[in-house]
Amino acid sequence: MAENRDIVMQDHGAFTAGSHDFQSDIETILSSDTIGVILETVMLATGVRFAAIARVTQDRWVACRTVDEIEFGLRAGDEIDISSTFCQTVRDTSQSVIFEDVETDEIYCDHPIARQFGIASYASIPIFRSDESFFGTLCAIDTEARSLKQPRILAMLRMFADVVGRSVETEERLEAQEQLVSHEREMGKLQEEFLAVLGHDLRNPVAALKAGLRQLAREPEPEKLSMLLPLMNQSVYRMQELTENMMLHAKSRLGGGIRAEIVPNAPLVSAIRHVVEEVRAASPNHRIELSLNFDENVSSDPARVAQAVSNMLANAVQHGTSDHPIHVLGEDVEDGLQISVANRGDPIPDELRSALFKPFNRGIHANGAGLGLGLYISASIAKAHNGQLDVSCVDGVTKFSMTIPRLT
Repeated sequence: MAENRDIVMQDHGAFTAGSHDFQSDIETILSSDTIGVILETVMLATGVRFAAIARVTQDRWVACRTVDEIEFGLRAGDEIDISSTFCQTVRDTSQSVIFEDVETDEIYCDHPIARQFGIASYASIPIFRSDESFFGTLCAIDTEARSLKQPRILAMLRMFADVVGRSVETEERLEAQEQLVSHEREMGKLQEEFLAVLGHDLRNPVAALKAGLRQLAREPEPEKLSMLLPLMNQSVYRMQELTENMMLHAKSRLGGGIRAEIVPNAPLVSAIRHVVEEVRAASPNHRIELSLNFDENVSSDPARVAQAVSNMLANAVQHGTSDHPIHVLGEDVEDGLQISVANRGDPIPDELRSALFKPFNRGIHANGAGLGLGLYISASIAKAHNGQLDVSCVDGVTKFSMTIPRLT
């Protein structure tokens, strides 16, 4: 019993706040019209003026639903010390506790619990699930003597306790099924999102391949071949890498977002240069200036960081003006490493900035097809590196900056 003293008892306020330890059980009992009718019928058939369904564990007694004409003051979620109830005995023995008149009852005459609450007649019937696990009790109480031991009354109380147990189990199964359906829907949504991300990120390397093939068809000279084939090979490699990674994400059901596999001293500069060349080949009408002023190797997930840069570049190509260059800058900053992509173009309206990094957001100035996933992916990659993606619009220049801490 010493263990019980450490328990913080809760009340109706905890239930209405949605923070009760037995929130789900209480909601299940309260939501059942059948259980409401049962309590009213118990009171009508026995004459008692208090009836309740209580959730009872080894050390807790919690009212789930009450009908109170005596004004005990117990409401859904209210808890009393289990040692001050008869329900502890009911749980321990799996037997009902019933007396009609405490003054004449051989067992409960002068019982301290009856005296404490002024109880004259009492019935507590155990409630079991079909697997015989104990749920709680059906209680009928009055401060005046009532006939509770009549065979028909006892049969009714036991039948009602059985109905409550089956109702609780049915509701629990329905809730479990609903949770399963909800989970499956969420997984379906995740899979659709992963496939959309895959399709979005394959667009740039496919465009680079097409551009290279067009140039080879027009000018099949060895010089052009030696220049274009490496870029095309890089694009093929990137498509293969994206496909494998996204399928791995889908199979692993990574519901927490994009994850980074940190590689010590990874060739980050090389990875970023590759995607810049990729975008240059796919968008020959845009001039892209690259300046990477940090160590060649950085502990990071180079493929994911390059993917983020590629998406920022794709956004700059789509929304920037072609008569001004796009600047890609990488440099050491106080918070770690910052990689930014800046372009001239229409500024992003303030009311749209808060939604920029949400999935499927394309903005109002999109001048081409797109799923609106690029910046969302880039922000997720930054977050996976414990960093962040920010945007600024100053003097006609829009700059997206991904800052990630230096990892050791």
